[in-house]
Amino acid sequence: MPKAVTLAEYRALAEIRYRIRRFINFSEASARAVGLEPQQHQLLLAIHGLPPEEFPTIGRIAERLQIQHHSAVELVNRSAENGLVKKRPSERDRREVLLEVTPRGRRLLEKLAVAHRTELRSVAPTLLETLAALVTGEGPALEDDDPELERDDDPENDASDEQAKPAKPDKPDKEFER
Repeated sequence: MPKAVTLAEYRALAEIRYRIRRFINFSEASARAVGLEPQQHQLLLAIHGLPPEEFPTIGRIAERLQIQHHSAVELVNRSAENGLVKKRPSERDRREVLLEVTPRGRRLLEKLAVAHRTELRSVAPTLLETLAALVTGEGPALEDDDPELERDDDPENDASDEQAKPAKPDKPDKEFER
């Protein structure tokens, strides 16, 4: 039987979620500040940061962004119209379209990458400490303020027999579908 989640662990999970959400808000605002839709910034980053063994196809980018193929097509088309990406047929399979970031897209991506790197470096200590404490079960992020609050001996509230499993969404994030 798995060990019950402690109040300190709930706090750590909430803190991680909060920090991630703050970073996402920062990222979206930064993209808008340079004249990009947040999804366009993510597209540029996904293409430019793709592992070398992977081809930058619309299908691969849809997977990396966790969006549906038709949403990726629209995002790529809008980005191509704005001079951010270029489409070209694949030499290995002419039916396949490969994507590349244009010089304009690279300039904007570089500006955003510098800002994101700076932001991540400033929030990293807190985030890493909280993550490490949650993963190892030890550390200041998991010190109990009030151990009395952590016990819930009511069997009616025992969720341990129904383990929460990560949800696998039926559809990717709606944020990209516009």
